[in-house]
Amino acid sequence: MVRRETPRVALNGEVGKGHDAIDERLSAWMIAQPVFFIATAPLDPAGSVNCSPKGNRQEFAVIDDHTVAYLDQTGSGVETIAHLRENGRIVVMFCAFEGPPRIVRLHGRGRAVVRDAPEFAGLAAHFATPEGVGVRSVIVVDLERVSDSCGYGVPLMTFDSHRPTLDQWSVRKGVQGIRDYWAKKNRVSIDRLDGID
Repeated sequence: MVRRETPRVALNGEVGKGHDAIDERLSAWMIAQPVFFIATAPLDPAGSVNCSPKGNRQEFAVIDDHTVAYLDQTGSGVETIAHLRENGRIVVMFCAFEGPPRIVRLHGRGRAVVRDAPEFAGLAAHFATPEGVGVRSVIVVDLERVSDSCGYGVPLMTFDSHRPTLDQWSVRKGVQGIRDYWAKKNRVSIDRLDGID
């Protein structure tokens, strides 16, 4: 995969409040949210836009004030990885479901660092539990725009707990079973773009 290099630019927005960088307060707020969302799309206008919810069990990290990353768990699809391999475009969105209303969007260029890549161990060190059986990659996002908006339309909801189901499923499959699953289910996206080799 050829990584598209994007020059650093001022991070600002036209709607709501823009940020030039991720400061400590914003970082702490994002890390504390129990869920975030990822959206990507292929270049083909007839292709399938993808939006995925991600449980945040200390699986999101701020690497520096212009870079974030998250642990990518094994799933039935491989849309995010395939879209990033093709064009790199990604947005990460956080919503406040408790407390003051807030939405934060992180636009940037992403890349997937798969589990067997030399860079994986260094990136995985940013997370509390990077060695889970189901962890398939670390998604790294170089930020181009950080925006903060009101979130008045987001409902108030109470967080109970994270589901244990994904971890239980991964443990039952085991390391080789997970790799076999990647080979069967994660080689191409639903639009036939390359996923995991």
